[in-house]
Amino acid sequence: MAKDYVARPRTSNRRKSKRPVKNKQGFPFGLAVVVLIAIVGFAWGLYSIQGSAPTQETPVVKAPAKAPSTTKKPNALPEKPQQRAYIEELENREVIVESNPNLNQASKPYQMQCASFRGRDKAEETKAMIAFSGLESSIKRSEGKNGVWYRVVLGPYPRKRDAERDRHILQNAKIDGCSIWYWNWD
Repeated sequence: MAKDYVARPRTSNRRKSKRPVKNKQGFPFGLAVVVLIAIVGFAWGLYSIQGSAPTQETPVVKAPAKAPSTTKKPNALPEKPQQRAYIEELENREVIVESNPNLNQASKPYQMQCASFRGRDKAEETKAMIAFSGLESSIKRSEGKNGVWYRVVLGPYPRKRDAERDRHILQNAKIDGCSIWYWNWD
């Protein structure tokens, strides 16, 4: 059977004494004597060094007195500055601008190559994946000393920044490994 511990009266195993408990701690006379001796010693030390300090007079340095100014009033405003004729100065000024001849020339266009395969069918699959990401690519056939390759390229791009933007779009579509080069073949 289960016991009900909550409703059970609390009993203690200690015996209670009917005698009153006396406070065994009294006034700490020893501590009071030590504190009193320390205070008296400190006061005697201060009294003994009171007259033994050497006295030196420090010279007093006075600030030089200002001569009163007769031309200016103490609350007067400063003189009004003269105005410069900036408009006339700018109209007569000649500005020389050096131009960079390389900036005026059209730079080479860029292309981005995302894959190269031996078979055209794999190149077509990659082209379709790129089309699903919203970009248009083309397949270029190139022949070299290693045989025929089908390259999946995007571009031409007038600036490299445009090619970088499209490469980030392809990276978000999980198409990695695209390289950006100068456009050098048709």
